[in-house]
Amino acid sequence: MIDPNDAGRALLAERLKLQGFDIHECGDGADGAIRALEAPPAAVIADLSMPSISGVQLCRLLRSEPGTSRVPVILRGLEGRRNHFWAEQAGAFAYVVKGRMGELVRALRRALERRSLEEDGFFVMGSTEGLDVRDRIATHLDAALFESVIAAEVRQLGASESFDRLFDLLSQFLSQVTTYRWMAVLRHEPHRLGMHSNPKTQKPALEEARRALGLADGAPAMVTVEDDDAVADAEGPPAVAAPIHFGERMIGALAMAPRAPAHPNDGVLVKTIARELGGALRMATLVEESRVMATIDPLTGLLNRRAFLEWGTREANRSSRYKDPFCMLLLDVDHFKLINDQRGHAVGDTVLSALARLLTSSVRSCDVVARWGGEEFVIAVPSTSQDGAMLLAERIRQGVEEHEIVDANGHRVQVTASFGVAQLAGHESLEELIDRADRAMYGAKSAGRNRVFSMTEETAVPFTPGRTAEPPAHPSNGTA
Repeated sequence: MIDPNDAGRALLAERLKLQGFDIHECGDGADGAIRALEAPPAAVIADLSMPSISGVQLCRLLRSEPGTSRVPVILRGLEGRRNHFWAEQAGAFAYVVKGRMGELVRALRRALERRSLEEDGFFVMGSTEGLDVRDRIATHLDAALFESVIAAEVRQLGASESFDRLFDLLSQFLSQVTTYRWMAVLRHEPHRLGMHSNPKTQKPALEEARRALGLADGAPAMVTVEDDDAVADAEGPPAVAAPIHFGERMIGALAMAPRAPAHPNDGVLVKTIARELGGALRMATLVEESRVMATIDPLTGLLNRRAFLEWGTREANRSSRYKDPFCMLLLDVDHFKLINDQRGHAVGDTVLSALARLLTSSVRSCDVVARWGGEEFVIAVPSTSQDGAMLLAERIRQGVEEHEIVDANGHRVQVTASFGVAQLAGHESLEELIDRADRAMYGAKSAGRNRVFSMTEETAVPFTPGRTAEPPAHPSNGTA
């Protein structure tokens, strides 16, 4: 029993002896720890607050030593949730408020019963064998402090707001703590792999990381960091891996390949980081997903109106500044309300999703397709004149008309669309440009639908085949 209050300790010891316990008293936390390590007792009763070593530190020290790892520690102190919490986190068998003798006796009896069931009959010295006992205390306290610092640094990564940013900051931090050949973080749902290695050994490091994480070739998407912070050793000790959990669910894994000679605490370091990384990884993923949801239309996978306006405003300003032609195509699905009314909204959703895929496969990588709202889509075509944009719109119109869209029963849904085209004029704003394209589109609808109109000054003009302008090349690698 360790209690710095001499009078209180003596009184409590006498009362416990009357209950049949063999009590060894100690008034100093460090001395008590030394005696427990030298001759492990059946149980330890200690104050939560002591001058030389706290009850929390004592618990962690005894649990980390093989010879005392199963010695139950009962902590005593004042009433309070915080005291109960710290005792539990330190691994104490129980926390008993001072003055509750009956509760202390019951806790002590339970602890001794459990201890007798676990007794293996011999004492085992740990990795600190040969050191002075006080040095062992200092060693374990330093390790606990190091672990807490590591944990605090990793938790701060939760403010990264994306997986890529989190991984970059983690690689910077970990390379300051230890030396490794490569380090990798795998995230599930959505799958993403972060890989930090030396540029000279990137390929073999990636192969080794995939094996350590149990990944097949070709998946998942990767973010790579290559610099000299990772050493270029071709070989080294085996990789150390640990799962990353958020609550009860495994959300990823961390792996690191140490440099020879491996540090004895590399495994502990990886496990500590993996344990603390779960919350930060989940937080960064949620922020990342919320940003995607704020910019992407969930039905079609295209940019939504808000995101398109943000991009389009910057692009329109750039085009005006450099006098680069910039055109806007606005299209509306003909008689879409009839499709919804006669065949159901599920078929309408199928039509919109199919058109989104067709549009993205019909434009260049520099063009941007977005869902404008309802059954309307908008396509921004940079560095293209109005004649070229008209030819592009006509080609897409024909593609829509010929595109085979089928419902869940395999029945074809005939779809056409009306297009409006306008070119940015002078210092016109993006909203003014879209308004002119919108008026051109309504000109196409008024003229009978399934056609392309452009806006020249204030007049909607139909597309005329045989124009001399050449359309821009449109490989099927468009941006949605």
